[in-house]
Order: sequence, then C-alpha cells, then structure tokens
Amino acid sequence: MSNPLLEVANNHNALPKFAAIKPTHIEPAIEQVINDAKSTVDKVLDTKQFTWQGFVEPLQRADERIQKVWAPVSHLNSVMSEPELRNAHDACLALLSEYATYVGQHQGLFAGYQALANGDEYSTLNRSQQKLINDTLRDFKLSGVDLPENEKKRYAEITSRLSELSSQFSNNLLDATHAWHYHITDETLLSGLPDSAIEAAKEAAQEAEKEGWLFTLDIPSYLPVMLYADNVEFRKAMYQAFVTRASDVGPNAGEYDNSDVMNETLALRHELANLLGFDNYAEMSLATKMAESPNQVLSFLNDLAERSLGQAKADYQAIENFAKAQSVQTLDAWDVPYYSEQLKQSEYAISDEQLKPYFPEHKVVDGLFSVVNRLFGIHIKEHKEIDTYHPTVRFYEITDANGETRGFFYMDLYARAGKRGGAWMADFVGRNRDSKGELQYPVAFLTCNFSKPVGDKPALFTHDEVLTLFHEFGHGLHHMLTQVDTGGVSGIDGVEWDAVELPSQFLENWCWEPEALADISGHYETGEPLPQNLLDNMLAARNFQSAMQMVRQLEFSLFDMKLHYEFDAAQGADIAGVLQRVREHVAVRIPPEYNRFQHSFGHIFAGGYAAGYYSYKWAEVLSADAFAKFEENGIFDRATGREFLHAILERGGSQPAAELFSEFRGREPDINALLRHSGIAN
Repeated sequence: MSNPLLEVANNHNALPKFAAIKPTHIEPAIEQVINDAKSTVDKVLDTKQFTWQGFVEPLQRADERIQKVWAPVSHLNSVMSEPELRNAHDACLALLSEYATYVGQHQGLFAGYQALANGDEYSTLNRSQQKLINDTLRDFKLSGVDLPENEKKRYAEITSRLSELSSQFSNNLLDATHAWHYHITDETLLSGLPDSAIEAAKEAAQEAEKEGWLFTLDIPSYLPVMLYADNVEFRKAMYQAFVTRASDVGPNAGEYDNSDVMNETLALRHELANLLGFDNYAEMSLATKMAESPNQVLSFLNDLAERSLGQAKADYQAIENFAKAQSVQTLDAWDVPYYSEQLKQSEYAISDEQLKPYFPEHKVVDGLFSVVNRLFGIHIKEHKEIDTYHPTVRFYEITDANGETRGFFYMDLYARAGKRGGAWMADFVGRNRDSKGELQYPVAFLTCNFSKPVGDKPALFTHDEVLTLFHEFGHGLHHMLTQVDTGGVSGIDGVEWDAVELPSQFLENWCWEPEALADISGHYETGEPLPQNLLDNMLAARNFQSAMQMVRQLEFSLFDMKLHYEFDAAQGADIAGVLQRVREHVAVRIPPEYNRFQHSFGHIFAGGYAAGYYSYKWAEVLSADAFAKFEENGIFDRATGREFLHAILERGGSQPAAELFSEFRGREPDINALLRHSGIAN
C-alpha cells in the first residue's frame, strides 16, 4: 500500500496530500525516512568525499525528506488534533529525538564537516555555505559530540524525554482549554456583550446541541467576556477557569496538571546544560543567540522595566480611580480588563466592537497583500485547486516583481476544536538549490485563532487580530522571500532566535498608518472607509496602557530568564517563587494566589522560547528602529522597502543578524525608537 507521506518526501516540490494522510501512515513513514537517512550517512562516510556536493548535499536531501514527512504531521497535530493522530504523532517523538542525537553525536560526520572546513574547497564556497558549515560544527558541540560515551547516552535520554514532555505540556493545555465551558440559559447574563460574541456563543451551543449560549476558554470566546460582560460572577467564573488551566487548582484541578511536567523539564534542561559544560540552561540557550550572556539580557530587561514602571503604575492607578468613580471599592483580577475597556471607551470613544465591522476578513487579507506589494513589489495569488486539511484553509503563491515564484503558504485563520491556541508560522520546507540547479521552493503554514464567520456575516477582526495577522505574515515573508540557496541558513533557518521576531514586529507598524489602513479597512456591508473620528480615536488610543503592557511582557521575559539562569539542582525548580519575586519587582498588581499562568506558558515549556522569551523585546528594539527609517523616508518608500527586502528578508541566516541590521540602518540599533513608539517617556 502506498504511503502518501513518503510519496511527497520522494517528490521534488510536492505538497502534502492532507486528505490521504491517515494516522497509520505516520510511524512507518518516519521509520523509513530515518533509516534511509542513516544509510545516507554510512554511504557518504564510506566514499570519504568531504566536498559540498559529495557530502553536504546528500545529507541535506536526507534531512529534507524527514522534514517533508514530519512537518505536515506535526502541523496536523497542532490544528486538527484527535486521539489517533495524537498517539501516532507522539509515538514518533522518541524516534526523531534518537535520530537527532545519532547525527549530532556522530564522530564521523563531525570529522567530515571539520575536514570540509579545513580543506581547499572551503575558500571557494559562498558565504552562506561557509556559514552553514560553521553553524553545523557549533551545533555538533551543542549536541554533545565531544562527550564520553556514558554522557552521550545520558544526553540522548534527556533530549528524548524533553521532547515527550514538550508534547505532554501542549496536550494537557489543549485538553484543559476544551474541557471547560460556561453554559448560559439566562439572557440577562449576556448584558454588555457585543452581538458578535453572543452570536458566536449561540452557534457554539447549537453545535453542542444545547439551549442558550456556550462560552469557552478559546480566546475569541473568552476575551469579549472579560472586556464587556457586565455580570461580575460571569467574568469571575471565566477568569478563574482560564488562569488555572492545566494546573493543580481550579474547576478541573489536577486533571490535566502540568506541574510535574514543568518541574521535570527544568531539571532536565539544567542537567543537559551541565553535561555540555554550561553552568545553566540560560547560558546554553544564548550560545546560538545575539545576546552574549544572561546578565546582559537581565540588564536589558531591567533597564526597560526601570524606564516603564512609573508610567505603568500610573496606567494602573487610572483604572483604579475610574472604577472607584463607578462605586467599585475593590478591583478584582476579573474586573481589571472590564474597567480598562470602559476607561478606554470613556477617554477615546473607541472599542474593538466599534472597529470590527471595518475589518472584515477579505478586506484585511487583500489589504495585507496590497501593503507588502507596495513595500516589496511582490504579488500574491490564491490557488483554489490545492488539497488543504480543512475547508476554511486557503493556499497562496508569492511571486516577485519579475514574476518569479518565491514561495507558497497555507493560511488557516479561525479558532476551532482540536486546534491549539495562539498564532504562529511554521515551515513545511525551506528554500534550497542543489549543485544541479534544482530549486526547492519554501512553503509555510500561517496559523491564527480568530473568530469565524457567523451566519451570513464574514469574519470580522479586532484591530489586535489584524496586528496578529500582519505579525505572522512578517515571519512568513522572512521564510518565503529568501534568496539564499543553502538550506539550513535560508529563510528563518540559521537566524539567531532573538532576531527572528524582527520582520514580524516590523510589519505590524503598517496597521497603525492611515495610508495603509485605507487598504486594510472598510465596512463589511457598505465598503465605507473607517470614519475619520474612529481612525483618530484609534490612533490616539494606540499607546493606551502601553507601559502596563510593556511591564507585562518584561514580567514574562524576566521570569523565563531567571527560571533557567537561577535554577538550583539541589533545591529543584521554584517556579511559583521565581514568578512571585519577578512580579514584586515589575508587576503593577499581583494576581490572586491561585493564578497559574505558568502552567499555560507554552512559549517556554512547549515552544522554542526557553530562556529566550526576551527575544520579543530584544527584536522589538530592532524592528522599531528599522521602521523609523521608513518614518524618515516615507512609509511606502519603495527604495527603503527594497533595502529592507535585500538586507533582511532575502538574506535569512546567511550572515549574523547584527551585520544585516547595520547594513540596513547604517549603524547599530537604538532603543529610543521603541520607547517613542510605545509612548513611554524617555
């Protein structure tokens, strides 16, 4: 019986055959491509041809086949999770981890790359090929290639277990999010909620074959309740369920508890770092990033906190004063978003619900494509004949100003059951050209969790959701517009993690520019542009509570860095204690004792941001300063757009990010643009 995963792996520039993939295909396909890759390793070492064509290219092809099998499986598990698929996915984690360790600790391969680096051919290779070889040699050391055999074995055990724990954390969070809902039959409880939230809850109840309205912990359902629901008990119940997900407390206490997963993860990361000669996991994490040391990162974050905290406290005091004026004596955690929104409306006469009709999906998506066309000269067209994994998913091709294909992407915008929360860009394959001239085009998955169309209305987005879409598309452009032909340093591959958010945060800026907003907004019924008063109010409210938002992000970043930097193997992880101490330093208010934010912090426990969450702020300095050049020259200045395209988007990980930034800006980054854009007094 043919295996659709293997068919794609063996077919140049083929796309996943999602409709044909069954859970039973997954493990055999992974076993096959891993065994084939190991045979390739044996073959290249037997020939002893340590050249780019005879050594690196066959290894890259073998790894690309594994990527082509695993990427669609991993993606489906994130966006269409169900028990059989999850089990098949999780069964492969140990196989993949074992293979990564086998390669990373292979003395023969390490010697082969060293021979290539020291040989005559090295000087004839282009810069991106040399960078790949240097990165690979660094990664061998980080994979424990120099360790004695007993420590290599322990390294393999740890990395395999960490892979399992990461998946377990995600599964617990997904299950906990979908295990709880708030069912309403009393219409008076809906007071204050926007029509769109009520209609969506009605539809959710009908799908569950219930009367009334059903609210869930998915963000499109949860957030309107926190912002608009007048009933305090309704808000309280939603808040308490949300902040205790996957933990030891709350309505599903202990059922999907991530506590042990987190403790074991931190202990194993620390042990892994020690094995490799680092004092802690934070130092190990920074070995592949722009930042040079944990202390440099902590100094950067504390400096931002010092500049922001006074204004953040004033932001919070304004909410308290406003609530007191409404006769609210005690402001509980579930009251803060509600009175923040009321204050914003009273100060700026603006709310997300007023803006949503002006951001229908088709207008936003078309406008996004128009913005990037004006900036970079690229064109985007939909291909409707492509097999996608869900009826609402769409597929597009990007071509450049010369009509040349640059890449392809799947766009999946709506929240649904079985789909993990948040928004992200993942790659199916990256750009690579072999010595025969065959080009592998980059293909991306762009995933969000927005409200879907309800009834005969199109999907209507909040301005925050528009920002999210632009953010993820910035990642997508970084992946797809690359002109680097060397896999491993093309697109986002090989880019330091604390620079990878530069293009994504950069693109968000156009969501605030009136000239761009004319492209991305228009009333869903009449097509009328955003009225001037709403536009003025929206722009005036841009930095509403921005200092509070700044310190919230700094809280996450400091918590993450300190958690990994200060870990004490004798004491074990003091997760709640570290978080409490960070909050006492930078938070404007301390959440209730039962708040278990850390149990759903997937970025650091199930994503790539462990001892790296600071990257958002680090890269925001770069992105704000990069956008300042457009402010100087014109936000749609084509020459500046071309410079950004050529220096940042097209060069991927082929050079250090600091070099590429300096080439674009003509100097090192300056923090003042970030403070100015955030409305924080310098």
